[in-house]
Amino acid sequence: MSNVVVLDNGGGLIKAGHGGDRDPVVTIPNCLYRPLSSKKFLHPSPSNSEDLTSAALRRPIDRGYLINTDLQRDIWAHVFSSLLHVAPSSSSLLLTEPLFTLPSIQRATDELVFEDFNFKSLFVADSPSLVHLYEASRRPDGLVSKTQCSLVVDCGFSFTHAAPVFQNFTVNYAAKRIDLGGKALTNYLKELISYRAINVMDETFIIDDVKEKLCFVSLDVSRDLHIARKRGKDNQLWCTYVLPDGVTYTKGFVKDPDASQRYLTLDDGSPPQPSETQKGMVQIDDTEERKDRKRIDLTKNEFDLTNERFLVPEMIFQPADLGMNEAGLAECIVRAVNSCHPYLHSVLYESIILTGGSTLFPRFTERLQMELRPLVPDDYQVKITTQEDPILGVWRGGSLLASSPDFEAMCVTKAEYEELGSARCRRRFFH
Repeated sequence: MSNVVVLDNGGGLIKAGHGGDRDPVVTIPNCLYRPLSSKKFLHPSPSNSEDLTSAALRRPIDRGYLINTDLQRDIWAHVFSSLLHVAPSSSSLLLTEPLFTLPSIQRATDELVFEDFNFKSLFVADSPSLVHLYEASRRPDGLVSKTQCSLVVDCGFSFTHAAPVFQNFTVNYAAKRIDLGGKALTNYLKELISYRAINVMDETFIIDDVKEKLCFVSLDVSRDLHIARKRGKDNQLWCTYVLPDGVTYTKGFVKDPDASQRYLTLDDGSPPQPSETQKGMVQIDDTEERKDRKRIDLTKNEFDLTNERFLVPEMIFQPADLGMNEAGLAECIVRAVNSCHPYLHSVLYESIILTGGSTLFPRFTERLQMELRPLVPDDYQVKITTQEDPILGVWRGGSLLASSPDFEAMCVTKAEYEELGSARCRRRFFH
């Protein structure tokens, strides 16, 4: 077994395992939680079998940056001893860190690694370079491998980056960020459901599940908004999510999975128009529904979704529509490419790699292609690649790097850290 621990320390999920392995040993939320039935905060288990209804959360990372080292120490100690069963003093650590991390946070991280856990050596990497490395190794004859150049679009938990990578180094001055990620999308969905149906502001894990199972990216927002206003069977976006009741089932679920997939039939343009008889039936359904809406059942343990399903992912493409002073993803990519040397533009547009959990929304790639094409010069091709597992892509790149023969020489040892200090050691990582 490798003596290198690979730790992708994300704001939402921790992915941890051994260098050289294909998959991490453990993937758990990077937090402590306190369920209603407990008086103290607990560690999430990899089996994901807990009842997380109304659980209170404490996260060590906020807006992408480490703000609570004591909490992070507690979580890492649990991961290293109880889940990975490694001895840090005889292991090296490959750790991921967000782009543009402040020196004070870098110092706090180094203290955790060397002084609290006593690791023998450390290498710090950023996500884009690891994603690039993994994709280049997967396709040795592909464009990314031949040119050693790619544009990594990482839609993570805390924010979204478009970062050019050249010769395995992230081009920091050209990297662009949108301060929007999976956490903001979940919070927006919480607000929409709480305003329209029932209060779910404390149900982070459950609304995460709703987002992952039911949200999708719209290819025609005005058409889908029109459909979302329809009543009865004509509304192909309508679906119901059932909340856990804590007795019969501890996990929420989609009431009718087939109904939740009806929106896929809209791909070929507008849905078929209903016949005259169907129109009459829809009107009857409509009046019935209006009567039902007046009698709100407060004991009901479920809620309906319509336009929320595509309005939430829409934030990534049109943040300005929500009053946010941010560029959309397509414009962010163009700005990142334009910050590089003109000789690289054509190859960057042809080697866009998507990673991060938010890229898993259905039709994400198609919508990005639609938005990018008009912004890119006609003589450039636009080619977007999605990773086989966007959540594990960064970790797999780290595992590959940790198993290379040069890895130990790239690390900073504990002795070097004690002699030179954090700032001098960090220069080796080209950040």
